[in-house]
Amino acid sequence: MSTTPLAAPRRATITDVAREAGTGKTSISRYLNGEMSVLSPELRARIEAAIERLNYQPNQMARGLKRGRNRLIGMLLADLTNPYSVEVLQGVEAACHALGLMPLICHAANEVEMERRYLQLLTTYRVEGVIVNALGVREETLRPVGGGGIPAVLVDRLVDGLVADMVGLDNRAAAELGTRHLLDNGFDDIWFVVQPFEQVSSRQLREAAFREVMSGVGGASGAHGPSGKDEGGKGGARGHTLVLNLAEPAAVERALAELDRAIDAAGDLGGAAASVTDNATRSAIDRTGGKGRRIALFAANAPVALCLALHLKARYGADWQARVALLSIDDPEWAELTGITAIRQPTYEIGYRAVEFLHERIEGIQTTARDCLLPGELIVRASTSR
Repeated sequence: MSTTPLAAPRRATITDVAREAGTGKTSISRYLNGEMSVLSPELRARIEAAIERLNYQPNQMARGLKRGRNRLIGMLLADLTNPYSVEVLQGVEAACHALGLMPLICHAANEVEMERRYLQLLTTYRVEGVIVNALGVREETLRPVGGGGIPAVLVDRLVDGLVADMVGLDNRAAAELGTRHLLDNGFDDIWFVVQPFEQVSSRQLREAAFREVMSGVGGASGAHGPSGKDEGGKGGARGHTLVLNLAEPAAVERALAELDRAIDAAGDLGGAAASVTDNATRSAIDRTGGKGRRIALFAANAPVALCLALHLKARYGADWQARVALLSIDDPEWAELTGITAIRQPTYEIGYRAVEFLHERIEGIQTTARDCLLPGELIVRASTSR
């Protein structure tokens, strides 16, 4: 039995079609470019028959480069495993189909170095524009993009050093909406749980808006890590910020342990007083005389919400929401199954509008950088009911 590998059949070229049709390559190019008026009906019929017999497929990349247009756009995604990214991508693909564009999807897996490499790669492919949903690319990496280089549109977050259109959620309004919902429903201790936000503008805006709302009711916390530090006012609801670094298991364990102590203490502050070590919970005990306080967790995005929900179910059982409420920015499918309140992002529209903005830039529109901030929708479920 022969083990000689089969060679792939050679693809027909424009030269082959010209020979088969008995004409020159110029006539074939005119046919492919739709210039039918300069070709006789008889020649058009011969070319069409030759293309069909040879199963000729034009090299769209080569044709595009020859015309200076290839209709390719790049999309750099920080995390394709995030449901948000998948949903935005659906809008991107729909808009590309409608506008005759072809997206090249680059998944950086939350790695800054991968973002840098992909941006360089996209420039070598001579894409006509780039949609960027990045984690932390630096200014020097972005020099070929935006400004006088390749047109760019940002999704969800700003990038230092890149002046470009941006399409995304109105993050400040969404965080304010969620925080006020929890306050209106009588929660006493609200923990805003967020991934590291030093390099991500959307996370910064959400955390800042949360603190501002809580400051207005005299209960803002200045904590930016799993320390439980509390700097709020006297009485009323109190807010805390907790960083949950999903990339570091040890840091996640420490942060979740901090939440466990707060949840246990909130359920029965008097009985838990002897085991409490953090100042935030001790001050709450002093204010309430040991009475229980209603506690809510406000997850900054779906990956954080999933981590919290899995941990709470494992620690407190299926009835964990009797002890603590959970609200999330993002509304993944599992949130409805578990009855978690969410702020739904218009992800499909974000992706679609980003492509429309990019297409306008590619076609030569000249305006200052535009921000398209879309509202989130509060979906109230059993988790935050009184």
